[in-house]
Amino acid sequence: MTNNLLVFGTSNFNNSLNEIKEYLEFPLLFYKKDFFLESHISAIKSILVDVDICNDIEFLSVIKKIKNIPILLLKRSTPVIIKNFSYNEKIVLPISLIEINTKIKNLIISVKFNNNSSIKIKDYVIDKNEKILKKGNLFIDITEREIQLIELLFNEINPVSKSVILKKIWNYSDDADTHTIETHIHRLRKKIFNKFKEENFIIYLKSGYSI
Repeated sequence: MTNNLLVFGTSNFNNSLNEIKEYLEFPLLFYKKDFFLESHISAIKSILVDVDICNDIEFLSVIKKIKNIPILLLKRSTPVIIKNFSYNEKIVLPISLIEINTKIKNLIISVKFNNNSSIKIKDYVIDKNEKILKKGNLFIDITEREIQLIELLFNEINPVSKSVILKKIWNYSDDADTHTIETHIHRLRKKIFNKFKEENFIIYLKSGYSI
């Protein structure tokens, strides 16, 4: 699978980056208004963001839909105030091409390692090794299947239908049907509410479940 680098930037920034793309170790995808994010999301391994668009409302609405993909912020030496935008790592210009490639590779490896052991979802953290969902000093025990279910709902941009959950989590096993899914989600919601008083951790819409 291609390890694409999704780029959010101004026209000047994108043009400048396009001129050096042959020296980068990652194929570039430039976000534009007609860019269909859902069709590319599985091939995107990291995101590069130009600091000049970090306060753009349209950009923020798009970036919030992207989950579990590391974000690298490219900044100038001149200070810029950034609001409501979080990122994993930053690059400060000037910087060499070797350093850019190294930063991106290290960021992907680091996030992949962390995702294999823990996942941050909203204000919660799933510890896969301990099989717990925690928030602050509180935690609940969760099963392997509940971990898989939470991961699936969290990683998808759009709500996930019961049929997709059945296929990806239960693999259409003989003892599973839509009632099985509803029962598991009901129990999980109840555990979360009893401990954290959170009613909207898993949201149900007509098109499916979402986190």
